[in-house]
Amino acid sequence: MKQLCWIFVLAATLCSTSCVSKKKYLIAENGRIASLEREEGLRSQLKSCQADKNALSERVENLTSDTAELGGKLQAYRKLLFSNKSEQEKLNALLDEKSRELRERENTIRELEEITHAQKETMNTLLSNVQDALMGFGSDELSVTQHEGKVYVAMSDKLLFESGSAKVDKRGKEALAKLAEVLNKQNDIDVFIEGHTDSKPIHTVQFQDNWDLSVIRATSVVRILTQEHHVKPLQIQPTGRGEFMPVADNESAEGRSLNRRTEIIMAPKLDKLMKLLQNP
Repeated sequence: MKQLCWIFVLAATLCSTSCVSKKKYLIAENGRIASLEREEGLRSQLKSCQADKNALSERVENLTSDTAELGGKLQAYRKLLFSNKSEQEKLNALLDEKSRELRERENTIRELEEITHAQKETMNTLLSNVQDALMGFGSDELSVTQHEGKVYVAMSDKLLFESGSAKVDKRGKEALAKLAEVLNKQNDIDVFIEGHTDSKPIHTVQFQDNWDLSVIRATSVVRILTQEHHVKPLQIQPTGRGEFMPVADNESAEGRSLNRRTEIIMAPKLDKLMKLLQNP
């Protein structure tokens, strides 16, 4: 009986031990399966993350490439902008220079117009004064005209000289005295004395030819104006033209008479005009 009890107890113990081990096994097996599932999930997540990483890396690489390209374009645009700005600055500078030149030219033109107008007024006044001063002389003795901004007084040899002579007679000296009164009041004109002859040749002890005669006659007039009537020597200049500038036909006596003349030409000084033109 006692032996039977021990057998019963031993069997119960073995049964209890077997049940506990099976339970632990099931628990462990379930844990392992769960761990495998978690591992598989993690691997799946890792694989997904790796794919996302690769996609992101490719995206980053593309963005990096695009950024570099955009950076290059931006640099090119900056250079282009700077170049355009430089060109604009050059154009503005050129425009300013041309505007300045235009203003200077306009000022020069205005000054030229003012000087020309003043000279015209001066010569008109001079013409009137000379005509008034020489009013007592006949048209066969002298003429007063204006041409191309100059006043011309043409005195015949009948008024000034005897035939073949360079000595001014009394009537001629009276005319020169009247003219000198006008010239002494004019400081802004130049005076040119031109001697002219006809085409008949002359050759004497005193005069070698017509040119020589025309020069000495012009010089005789200058001496009277400067020495006797104090016209400024630097204001007056003698010139001989001989027979080379006739105003009439030398074939007739009347024509030769007109060609034998002394012209006193009064012109405005060109100093201001020349200075202005030389320094535009």
